[in-house]
Amino acid sequence: MKAEGCRPKLWVAGDWNALFGFGTNILVNLLTLTSLLRFVLGMPDALVFGRILPATGLMLCLSTGYYAWLARELARRTGRSDVCALPSGVSVGHMFVVVLVIMLPILRRTGDPVKAWEAGLAGVFIQSFVLMAGGCFAPLIRRVTPRAALLGPLAGIAITFIAMGPALQIFLTPAIGLICFAVVLVNWLGGVRYFRGVPAGLVAIGLGTAIAWGSNLFGLSFGGLGPAPVAKSLANLGWRFPLPAFGHVFAGFRYTGTLLVTAIPFGIYDLVEAIDNLESAAAAGDSFPSLRVLTADGVVSLIGCLMGNPFLNAVYVGHSGWKAMGGRIGYSAGTGLAVLVLCWLGLLSVVLAVLPGVAVLPILLYIGMLMGSQAFQETPKRHAPAVILAIIPTLAAWALNLVNGTLAATGFPQGPSGALLAKLDGQGVLYRALEIMSGGSVLTGLVLSAVTVLVIERQFVRAAGFSVFGAALTFFGLMHGQRIGVAQNPAMAASYLGVAAILAWAGRRPGSRPPDGAQPPAESSPAPH
Repeated sequence: MKAEGCRPKLWVAGDWNALFGFGTNILVNLLTLTSLLRFVLGMPDALVFGRILPATGLMLCLSTGYYAWLARELARRTGRSDVCALPSGVSVGHMFVVVLVIMLPILRRTGDPVKAWEAGLAGVFIQSFVLMAGGCFAPLIRRVTPRAALLGPLAGIAITFIAMGPALQIFLTPAIGLICFAVVLVNWLGGVRYFRGVPAGLVAIGLGTAIAWGSNLFGLSFGGLGPAPVAKSLANLGWRFPLPAFGHVFAGFRYTGTLLVTAIPFGIYDLVEAIDNLESAAAAGDSFPSLRVLTADGVVSLIGCLMGNPFLNAVYVGHSGWKAMGGRIGYSAGTGLAVLVLCWLGLLSVVLAVLPGVAVLPILLYIGMLMGSQAFQETPKRHAPAVILAIIPTLAAWALNLVNGTLAATGFPQGPSGALLAKLDGQGVLYRALEIMSGGSVLTGLVLSAVTVLVIERQFVRAAGFSVFGAALTFFGLMHGQRIGVAQNPAMAASYLGVAAILAWAGRRPGSRPPDGAQPPAESSPAPH
């Protein structure tokens, strides 16, 4: 859509849909984050609502505001009226990693939640610089990597870590979840409009809340809501502004050993995921400069960290979904301002007590559906096998999380060994194989998918190059490994070199070159300058 010579509109009607959709996405993540801090780490409310959440709100407001401005600049420069801002927020994967892999072990070791918080801050400090440095190489990565390899791992994340959890909870409480899912489905996929254009996300949340509270009248208690939790939550209301936490950040570096084995690989993970998400936005028609986006993520995360936020900012999956809903520029900035008020006023505590969480989960399921399908829709049909292969490592990571959760709940928090490991193998639960396949799942999916696309296109030498790259990542534990180091999985690394040798040999065989007129692999669009 062209609008030559016109100033881009900061708000359009579709921004309401995207605001409630994206806003509930951010809200769910904030509620999850708050629950992890309070109930997994046992942090006091004074630390959670007084220091961490105000800094998180500041970071999210800066991020969403910047990406709204970046979208406005793209719309102004191109004369288009359909540019959609990149969605951004707390990195969901990092949220669980920093809590369970960094902060929880420090808490168990010291018994001090403040020291655990400091370790989390130091981890974000390191990862912020990984993102900023990685921005210099992002355009090159987007140019040389086939699109299926960039979108495929995102499809895996969408199906597992985004869609599966909400889907299970929806069917666990169908009186709210399934009905709210139907509300968003008939509007966002079926095109049915609600009363005077009221956004489907708002209708779903309102209806779900009414069902939850109304069920209490009949003693059914769908959603587990009640007046007592609401009254207790009011104690956390009040203005709380972020305060500098420089001393706490640098105090966290006393745990350097724990930080380096997680901060660097997950910094690289977030870098690759951001590149994937930029490619997803480009496939939807909005091509943003990689360097500016990744630098912004790093700078905004650094600011949040120095003010007390132990979570990384990231560009989210779902750009195509919010754009399909009609979101353009305003929804991003509007969400940031709403989050700022929620975090600085302590309102999240009340929201946790008033809204049934299952009422907002259908929106996440819908976004997972869109993102999973995009990897197939925006790549050539002949590359579908490569997309499937890119999804498998993420499926393994999701399955490993389920197995580990089960083991922890039954008294084996350190994982299986000996007789238990043999019993699992006997039942078809190949625990060690899940560990190998899930290590660095995003990078593994990218490499395997890239090799497959290039084999399909009979570009064997380039495929061999990706296999050598996979060997290097594996050798240092960034793929198929549980930690960073030298010779983490030498047998697997050597196997990738063997694959590279076969591919190089195939490239020299007669008839191995692409025939004249054959289409090249669907490369990502060159990053704009």
